[in-house]
Amino acid sequence: MSRINGNYEVLSDEAGRPIKAWTVGVPFEDEAKKQLRNLRGLPFIHKWVSVMPDVHRGYGATVGSVVPTVGAVVPAAVGVDIGCGMIAVRTTLRADQLPDSLRGVRSAIERAVPHGRSDNGGRNDVGAWRVAPARHQKEWARLVEGYDRIVGKHPRIGRGPELSHLGTLGTGNHFIELCLDESDGVWLMLHSGSRGVGNRIGSYFIELAKEDMRRWFINLPDGDLAYLAEGTEHFEDYVFAVSWAQDFAATNRALMLQEAVDALQLSGELPPFELKDAAVNCHHNYIAREHHFGKNCFVTRKGAVRAREGDLGIIPGSMGARSFIVRGKGNADSFHSCSHGAGRVMSREAAKRRFTVEDHVKATAGVECRKDVDVIDETPAAYKPIDAVMAAQADLVEVVHTLKQVVCVKG
Repeated sequence: MSRINGNYEVLSDEAGRPIKAWTVGVPFEDEAKKQLRNLRGLPFIHKWVSVMPDVHRGYGATVGSVVPTVGAVVPAAVGVDIGCGMIAVRTTLRADQLPDSLRGVRSAIERAVPHGRSDNGGRNDVGAWRVAPARHQKEWARLVEGYDRIVGKHPRIGRGPELSHLGTLGTGNHFIELCLDESDGVWLMLHSGSRGVGNRIGSYFIELAKEDMRRWFINLPDGDLAYLAEGTEHFEDYVFAVSWAQDFAATNRALMLQEAVDALQLSGELPPFELKDAAVNCHHNYIAREHHFGKNCFVTRKGAVRAREGDLGIIPGSMGARSFIVRGKGNADSFHSCSHGAGRVMSREAAKRRFTVEDHVKATAGVECRKDVDVIDETPAAYKPIDAVMAAQADLVEVVHTLKQVVCVKG
């Protein structure tokens, strides 16, 4: 049964907690609803599950979900890109100070920040540092104690790159952009997460949770809903590891932003400039300890941003669409959350089958970016219309700045 309650849709039945979905006017696929119905039947859900307008079926759990729990956490509800999120900063540059051709600007960023993936992630991977810069090594020295604690108990997590990925972009929907705001001010904005080490942490604990379910003879409607119960060793280890990966991810974004700023300042493509404001740096795949409706709980946001009253956040569109710097309204029913972007309307494989390079070139007209077959899965039409997504969550956030990219770097 479903009904519209103001600005959100309520899906409820006798099988579990309600689902409150800010999806009025945007697509909400049946597969995502099925995932959410399975999730809301878990006995430790606090009050209800909230759903953001960029919702779509995800691997393991639904993208665009806000899951408050008491006494347990579901590792797949966070996923494997732990701490993935956004960072953006406004510069003193103006649109009329940009060169007619932005190819040199894009090239400067691409030279400064490792991006993409090659050599199957091996020694010659273009998306990793061969020798990490000094500032990256300094940050790793701060992070390494926590990492050693994690791999000391769970050695498999240590079998892969860590420092060589710190300050690198990755692939998929991760990007670095130069954008113009509504007043022709120039911004730098980027999207990335905890890279290989976060993936290893997420994958490892998802499997541990499934092993716990088998050990305790707990049958779930979906194996990806395997959970870790509070008070158990695996629970405490996971919460610590997730917190560490979120720190890694935030540091990763801050380092890339600084590398991009330095590269542009030295590129010869732009006049001298400075940064005007402190950067907005926010996760959208993470767990946080919060207090809602009279209880301390864990809030898992997968593809959602915290939007307490006054919180600044970032909601990007696709490669050819607008993005937004927003301020949270502290909506209690959403557990103080908003969307993390536009949200996909089709899978990557479906986008590759449906769209051509010519389609992508038209959709990204005016943007200096890759326009080849390997980025077709990221073409704007593979995503929901960002304006409809923003309209659906008007009671969650207010728009502070509207950004339109002029340069986009993809892995």
